[in-house]
Amino acid sequence: MTPQAALGAEDVLALDRQVCFALSVAARNVVAVYRPVLEPLGLTHPQYLVMLSLWQYGTLSVKHLSGLLQLDPGTLSPLLKRLEAAGLLRRERDPKDQRNLALTLTDQGRALREQAEKIPAGIVERLGMPIDELMSLHGALTQVIAASQRALGGPGRRRRPASNRRLNLAVPPRGC
Repeated sequence: MTPQAALGAEDVLALDRQVCFALSVAARNVVAVYRPVLEPLGLTHPQYLVMLSLWQYGTLSVKHLSGLLQLDPGTLSPLLKRLEAAGLLRRERDPKDQRNLALTLTDQGRALREQAEKIPAGIVERLGMPIDELMSLHGALTQVIAASQRALGGPGRRRRPASNRRLNLAVPPRGC
């Protein structure tokens, strides 16, 4: 059954039926929920993602961090400069390869983790959703990320999908 047939007589272009719209609005709103929680730590949401990566993995190259966060190094650079200016990390050239920039947490950056450990529970409380629903959503979004990466030819690669693979990703009515 085609996506259009599954939708029946409903308008396949209705805004509220589009997966892309739901994802976009949800992402903006969830980041907005994080904003007041991160503010006392002096972090923006993208900076928080950088810190999460460094707390988890320790010293990272900019290239590795870029891959983890799926952000272009040019987008990361200003974030890293601000985190360095705030005293949370150090950026140092790799002595073996001057092209590589290593990111290391400072003592202040490591100490911030203790405050940050309260954030996940605070976000769950602010959202007011059961944890099992959030975990289920996380699993579904992880599948969407993997599917979109495959459609683009792998992480970080962009390719135009074949015309026979173009689908209207509207949410079918009544489940599915």
